[in-house]
Amino acid sequence: MEPEPEPEPELPFFVYGTLRPGECNHDLFLHGRTAAEEPALLADAVLYEGPGYPYALLDTGGGTVAGEVVRAAAGEYEELLAVLDRLEEYVAPGHPRNLYERVARDVVRTDGTAVRAWVYVAAPGLARKLRASGTRIRGGDWCGRTSG
Repeated sequence: MEPEPEPEPELPFFVYGTLRPGECNHDLFLHGRTAAEEPALLADAVLYEGPGYPYALLDTGGGTVAGEVVRAAAGEYEELLAVLDRLEEYVAPGHPRNLYERVARDVVRTDGTAVRAWVYVAAPGLARKLRASGTRIRGGDWCGRTSG
């Protein structure tokens, strides 16, 4: 009999696109489900244009992606995780139908402290296509984006 997998930790979420405050999905998916939202940066990542939303890609080239670190309200974590996994088309680690992979990464808050958070990054096949022919968002900020 196989041992049961370890439960995933209740990490906050790092959002960098349409889930940020003022963007189209923030009120639809986060309203009433969060206890705190604060600006943060994801290091060693780059941002690419998508069809109305961005894709973050992990990249050791020193890029930075701007976003918010979001903590679930008491009693809302499991529901928020499920809602965001559906929105981001995340099925399971490495699943071929994933649009995004959900990975744990350190993000840095404005006070300089780091916090571990879930980040949805482009799945590997999509990441390869974006690197080859995608449009990178200079500055790594979806809300203040310029392409190039």
